[in-house]
Amino acid sequence: MPNPLHPVVAEVTARIAERSAAGRGAYLARMAEAASSTPTRAGLGCSNLAHGFAACSGPDRLAVRGVTKPGVAIVSAYNDMLSAHQPFQEYPDWIKAAVRDAGGVAQFAGGVPAMCDGITQGRAGMELSLFSREVIAMATAVALSHDMFDSTLLLGVCDKIVPGLLIGALAFGHLPAILVPAGPMASGLPNGEKARVRQAYAEGKATRDDLLAAESAAYHSPGTCTFYGTANSNQLVVEVMGLHLPGTTFVAPGTPLRRALTDAAARRAVEISAQGPEYTPLSQVVDERSIVNGVVALLATGGSTNHTLHLVAIAAAAGIRLTWDDFADLSAVVPLMARVYPNGPADINHFAAAGGVQFLVGELLDAGMLHGDVSTVAGPGLDRYRQEPFLDDGVLTWRPGARVSGDRDVLRPVAEPFSADGGLRMLAGNLGRAVIKVSAVAPEHRVVEAPARVFTDQHAVGAAFQAGELNRDVVIVLRQQGPRANGMPELHALTPALSALMARGHRVALVTDGRMSGASGKIPTAIHCTPEAAAGGPIGLIRDGDPVRLDAEAGTLTLLVESDVLAARRPVDAPRDDAAWTGTGRELFAAFRHAVGPADHGATVFGPTFADADLDELEYSV
Repeated sequence: MPNPLHPVVAEVTARIAERSAAGRGAYLARMAEAASSTPTRAGLGCSNLAHGFAACSGPDRLAVRGVTKPGVAIVSAYNDMLSAHQPFQEYPDWIKAAVRDAGGVAQFAGGVPAMCDGITQGRAGMELSLFSREVIAMATAVALSHDMFDSTLLLGVCDKIVPGLLIGALAFGHLPAILVPAGPMASGLPNGEKARVRQAYAEGKATRDDLLAAESAAYHSPGTCTFYGTANSNQLVVEVMGLHLPGTTFVAPGTPLRRALTDAAARRAVEISAQGPEYTPLSQVVDERSIVNGVVALLATGGSTNHTLHLVAIAAAAGIRLTWDDFADLSAVVPLMARVYPNGPADINHFAAAGGVQFLVGELLDAGMLHGDVSTVAGPGLDRYRQEPFLDDGVLTWRPGARVSGDRDVLRPVAEPFSADGGLRMLAGNLGRAVIKVSAVAPEHRVVEAPARVFTDQHAVGAAFQAGELNRDVVIVLRQQGPRANGMPELHALTPALSALMARGHRVALVTDGRMSGASGKIPTAIHCTPEAAAGGPIGLIRDGDPVRLDAEAGTLTLLVESDVLAARRPVDAPRDDAAWTGTGRELFAAFRHAVGPADHGATVFGPTFADADLDELEYSV
């Protein structure tokens, strides 16, 4: 029998609802006004509608023209360069056939871009990565803006793609929306070996050929990369939020089960449309309870820190105000149940084999850590997400998932977790606020006090490492990396060098207003430091040699300089101006830099910006 809802989960949910009451009420009113019990396209003029079926043929042409069958939009991030999205090539034809059989009509409404942080890591293109989320959201809105559709299937997997699709679809929250994944690639080179070769290359002990051989053995086929970074965190979080069909997330591409689940999602999109028997608009699925469920799932598995940005932005798109304090308070009581690389040697396929999402949901529901009384795309209640899909003589059905972990080195019950807390903590002090992920950081490395070495370019950090300038206890401060400065690139390329310093016995930490994603690993890293340097944040006042203390246990981030000395300082560097922020298309995104809001508000252009309010109003008191 499930326990009552944990008091902290209940309290956090209640305060989110209270804080969000006005915005959420206004959002729901807009969605109610937009809803229609007849196919949306029935309201179009004849010329408008004719444009909508001019390219159709056969039964689909008659269905669109007839305005009696629900229309299903396909919005896809397909491209054949990225392994995670290449499997989507065949999905539109599958979906159209399944929707047709279910009594609807599906059209490919639009494509959205999908860029890969793995390819752009350490490159200029990474400075467009976070902003691509906003482009994806807007592209999704463009696809749905034709008033042709009654339900939506969103095809996407990776970092900014799923949040962008969801933010865009929430602007049309009167429509149902189901996220349709593609699944992970098969396990390749063990993650520990991959990390070893990367570190050896950073130290000059392995060649480029050695490194490329290791990387290509790790990333080797269609499907999502198998480490537990933002892509797989996306997938797990949205399933627990009730936005996937149960058990869909980690089924491999190219399998009969993957095809059957895609067909089932297509049929379900018809059933939950306003013309179907179980109308379930997206605005009803994404509420305060499902947002909290997503945060809890993230914390229980040691997922990507990028979701301290993405979940905040997703919630805001639904009229909900989620804060970093909510993450911190939940993290204090949610146990860490999984160890998946970089938080352990296993990959996401090992997690799925050990019991996966079904075991996780069952344990957390029984412990009172999740809201069970939610709407989902599969029907009311989260209990159905304890079930796993399988093919019975070729027919898709569901059965109870594992109630006992198949591998306790990878997945554990609530009663015997790897850690009593979720491993995601908030830091505050005279440097502002920051996020740190400690699930992979050894306890003896969670407190670092050392002289600062200040950089404004990640490549300069690598050069200093190669020159032997960092062979000591050091807090590396990498600033001018926030959303307003240069789009907040991920800084994962620093990990091998920092790991090498730690392996030499040095006490090492990184403090940055940039991102480090879900792959920050064993280095204590204070990320998303806000206010960022480009907005006048105190991180811009640190000088080389200043003592900095990062204390993940106490939750503090402190520059150990007298307050009167600090008050007399002025920034000595600045972000590049628009004229210098050029190349790789960056000049096209300059307007986003000026419009973007702070990290703890989701680093989004769709919410409050520094131009709208002063720092106190944006809750920067420390």
